[in-house]
Amino acid sequence: MSTIQIVIVEDEPDILEVIRYTLKREGFDVATAMDGKQGLRLIQDTSPDLVLLDIMLPGIDGLEICRRLRAEPSCENIPIIMVSAKGEESDVVLGLGLGADDYITKPFSPRELLARARAVLRRGAAGQTQVRNTNITVDRLDIDIKKFTAFVDGEKITLTATEFRLLHFLASNRGRVFTRDQLLGHVLGNDAMVIDRNIDVHIRAIRKKLGSDQQYIETIRGVGYRFKDHN
Repeated sequence: MSTIQIVIVEDEPDILEVIRYTLKREGFDVATAMDGKQGLRLIQDTSPDLVLLDIMLPGIDGLEICRRLRAEPSCENIPIIMVSAKGEESDVVLGLGLGADDYITKPFSPRELLARARAVLRRGAAGQTQVRNTNITVDRLDIDIKKFTAFVDGEKITLTATEFRLLHFLASNRGRVFTRDQLLGHVLGNDAMVIDRNIDVHIRAIRKKLGSDQQYIETIRGVGYRFKDHN
């Protein structure tokens, strides 16, 4: 079995060393970068299994790196955990909207870091087995489970792995209302150490990418979300 490769992009030497040591001790293959340009190049060259990405970086910040990775076909599905200071909450929300899979705030414990990393890696490894093995077509929207891709009027829309699973799950259960907690469990897994607000961010991102078809994902005030039942 090949070793899981993780890239860390962090400009604070002490934090970088703590993360590197923690992951290496658990058997992960770790590569590091201390500025945005070097980090982006490293990720593009190695296509790792996971990226731990600081938001505040010299050269290119973490948000721009995330945006560029999600725009590249070869990197668009690489799981990303944003690393941030607590005062950067708005940046965290923006990062999730750009396609990050989770975030962790400084300071954090090695135990929490490992739990977050393993949860995201499990979600990525499970991939297509976490959703029903059926394609879905609703008007101009096509969800292709084999390609793990969605299309609107034949044009591919770029979704993160989490966004794809969320869209496919809702569309597979048209008309049924799910709470945020239920969506976290079904789509992200029961071990996901994320807050329910993440679901709202992912839903907003999906709606934006669906464009004029976004009306199919309905907000049920005080409850959660559902995919509109198509008659």
